[in-house]
Amino acid sequence: MADPAELWDFDDPVASEQRFREAAVGEDSAVMLTQVARALGLQERYAEAHEVLDEVAAHPRLSPEVQARVHLERGRLHRSAGDAAAAETEFDVAALRARAAGLEALHIDALHMQALVADPVDAVMITEQALALAAVAEDEGARNWDASLLNNLGMLRVEAGRLEDALDTFEDALAARERIGVPADVRVARWMVAWTLRLLGRTDEALAVQRELKAELEAAGATDPHVDEELALLEAGG
Repeated sequence: MADPAELWDFDDPVASEQRFREAAVGEDSAVMLTQVARALGLQERYAEAHEVLDEVAAHPRLSPEVQARVHLERGRLHRSAGDAAAAETEFDVAALRARAAGLEALHIDALHMQALVADPVDAVMITEQALALAAVAEDEGARNWDASLLNNLGMLRVEAGRLEDALDTFEDALAARERIGVPADVRVARWMVAWTLRLLGRTDEALAVQRELKAELEAAGATDPHVDEELALLEAGG
């Protein structure tokens, strides 16, 4: 079966939706339709997205993967629409279904979404649980969840005022991004490290990183407003 991750461009959900609709044929149909629903949700077309999931869920013999994905994507829709309680219920079921079926990446994805609707204490616990699973996963996609999970954990530590711990966590996230090897994601991880350095008052170090990022972006003919904002703060003495 085709890997849905290879068809995603989260910056362009409209084009992603079209790719998933085109791929929704044969044995891949149900999985791809769950991603159609996700793409619709990113366009805030929630009613249409639920209709697509209803269509998938009505099939009499769904695979464990599709069952998990239906609950996961319905949870994402509820969360995006502001219904955290309904989202939590769906994420709980998705995690249980994925774990029972040995679907490592989906299980971790569901846990990561659980953490996003949990209170801060529970969110840390769930994220650390997901990181532990990623560390021993056989599936590469599941292992590579560590980068996003570490970033989320870093944010939770910033919000708790644990800046030194947050810096360590963001540095671990950077190492994970460098291992995975997607340049844009590596730049974001470096930005997170520099941002935390500024929060810690280590402005010279933060400024050096942000200037490096700015130079790399300019060399690639690209811009990033977040880099520009940090540079403006740092160069103004903030």
